[in-house]
Amino acid sequence: MRGKSKEFFAKYRFAIAFCYVPIYFLWFTLVERRTNVEFTYMHCRVDDMIPFCEYFIIPYLMWFGYVAIGVIFLAFQTRFPKDFNRCVIALMTGMTVFLIVSTVWPNAQSMRPESFSRDNMFTRLIAGLYSTDTSTNVFPSIHVYNSIVIHVALCKCHALHGKSVGKRIVKALSLLLCVSICISTMTLKQHSFLDFCGAVVMYGVVYLIVYRPTGAYLYLVRQIRQRRNEIEVRE
Repeated sequence: MRGKSKEFFAKYRFAIAFCYVPIYFLWFTLVERRTNVEFTYMHCRVDDMIPFCEYFIIPYLMWFGYVAIGVIFLAFQTRFPKDFNRCVIALMTGMTVFLIVSTVWPNAQSMRPESFSRDNMFTRLIAGLYSTDTSTNVFPSIHVYNSIVIHVALCKCHALHGKSVGKRIVKALSLLLCVSICISTMTLKQHSFLDFCGAVVMYGVVYLIVYRPTGAYLYLVRQIRQRRNEIEVRE
């Protein structure tokens, strides 16, 4: 069954990834438009120690291009389709978990500043962001999670294997942008430090499943198969 699932995904991976996008946005929109729900507000002491910095709006907005370009780059690596497959599976898994969490446990944050001490291009961009993006359904941070997914996928893809200067620069720039995006979610008061931690933990679990099945997992699979074979023999 697992082999058939892999074959199915390998054959229709682009269609699956393409179809998931509208499903995600439809579900997210429905969750965002809910009324008469009680929100759990995300906040911790670390949030009070993180200063607001409008300049981080640049990497925050670059996230959209970072994720899109990363996925497209991997999609064109036709010699090694597994690189794209793992990235997309990790993205869809985390985003689906996020939707489920938002559905069953409505959450929000209230850390956005009511006004800005400076009036410049960056604060105007943030004002526009605040007006279009609600402060609800923030845990875990998809900005953080997807950034980590893309960076790890790029670092592990076959196209960037090797120690050439060009490949090192690409991976270094990817790391810089990934870290900047993660920091921006908190310095722009879009997310709590708890949202950041939730995203990191979620990716850690997904990574073990997608990239590196643990010995315990493999042992469990073998035990299940052995038990199943014993039952079939008895019957």
